[in-house]
Amino acid sequence: MYVVFAFVLAACSLASSQNATLSITEIKPDVVVFSTPSGNVIASVGPDGFLILGTPAASDTEAIYEVLAKRTNSPHCYVIIWPQPLDRSQGDAGWTKHGCFVAMQENALGRLGGGRMGKPSPLPPQFSTLGVVRPAVGFSEVIKFDMNTDAIHIIHQKPGNSDADLLAHFEQAKLVYFGEDLPGDGYPEIDKNQNGSIDGFLSTFENWNDDATHFVPARGDMMDGTAVQAFWQMIVTVRDRIKKMADSGQSEAQIIAAHPTAEFDSRWGHGRVKPDDFVREVYQSVMPKEKK
Repeated sequence: MYVVFAFVLAACSLASSQNATLSITEIKPDVVVFSTPSGNVIASVGPDGFLILGTPAASDTEAIYEVLAKRTNSPHCYVIIWPQPLDRSQGDAGWTKHGCFVAMQENALGRLGGGRMGKPSPLPPQFSTLGVVRPAVGFSEVIKFDMNTDAIHIIHQKPGNSDADLLAHFEQAKLVYFGEDLPGDGYPEIDKNQNGSIDGFLSTFENWNDDATHFVPARGDMMDGTAVQAFWQMIVTVRDRIKKMADSGQSEAQIIAAHPTAEFDSRWGHGRVKPDDFVREVYQSVMPKEKK
């Protein structure tokens, strides 16, 4: 279980206009984590304005904005959206309406039809219902913010969940956010429609083991370096088992029936990705294309 930090200053909740409850945890006065029905959203807020990181839902935008606007007198607002499957994307989540700079990694933006030569592709149908738009800004490898007494790096990672995976590192707050690479509530999703890869997952987590660092998962409670390394080791173990079974000639169906995740299911088997689906994802990721 994650140990609550001694310097967590406040936790409170409020009701949004859609009656959803946001739980707010203060890591330090200028860094807060919103726990929303759609997942965790990180914010830097202070005299330089605010920066939002994650996959915020449009239904929570007004409530989050209300909280952050009370903590700064600056008009500057920045939002970096992590990748989502096309059918779950909420575009800019309504932040452009507040005059915010909203950006995505260019691979994720490209799947929404942005950042291309010529006429953009049609928007996903849910955008009209949600009242959101496609972000207008894309970036390739790194975007950095020096604001609110911190240096915040957002770095493109090797494909894990997708080919638009990002890592956000708050240097002074010692906080790291991976998005869906670290789901927090279950097995990760290796999304082949977004060019995900198990090797990318393992590369992303290999060197993050500092228990003094606060790791914010996509959903659920914060984790320390020991917990992140346990997650990494689980993926390594499952990958190695499945590869060994596949190399011995076992089929995908036979490997799924053998339940190679069984010892981990009590911890990781209750999230969005079910155990059999995770096994299937790993099998598809480790097998050469000509043998699939």
